[in-house]
Amino acid sequence: MVCFDEYGPVEVRPQGGSAWAPQGRPLRRRADYTRRHGVRYFFSAYDVHADRLWMHQKRRKRWQETLAFLRDIRRRYPVEKCVHLVLDNLSTHKRRDVRAWCRANNVRLVFTATYASWMNRIECHFAPVKRFVIDNSDYADHAAIARAMHKYLCWRNKDAQNKEILKAQNSIRVL
Repeated sequence: MVCFDEYGPVEVRPQGGSAWAPQGRPLRRRADYTRRHGVRYFFSAYDVHADRLWMHQKRRKRWQETLAFLRDIRRRYPVEKCVHLVLDNLSTHKRRDVRAWCRANNVRLVFTATYASWMNRIECHFAPVKRFVIDNSDYADHAAIARAMHKYLCWRNKDAQNKEILKAQNSIRVL
């Protein structure tokens, strides 16, 4: 079983967080009123049985990007194995082209109930992503965010039972 969702939008701007600062001289964040970089989305999948998380950064959140990511998910498993994909009811997930491709490629879509994101196991993995990658950051561009995300995913997949990661995951209630 694989859980799928999108994380974002993520934009290039200073993010709040906690940090030590000299008393009387707090750290200053740069101005963020001009946003030249736009936003990006992280298409995310979590293999429940293997306890592996992976993400791809995409410029847009359309059905074409969804289908491309589903193809990547399908390539990770043997063709004869049916992939059960848990996802929400976003219209891009239900598009006729996406459903037809899934039927033809042994992928079974399992939609969560409306307004019930807590039924998708991937949701609890977004809290550690926010904590370890986004919070208290000031990246130069989206490529830097993608590098930080990749570094986090390598750490997370190598040491999924890390106390820090589990604490952040458990802060979000899922089924």
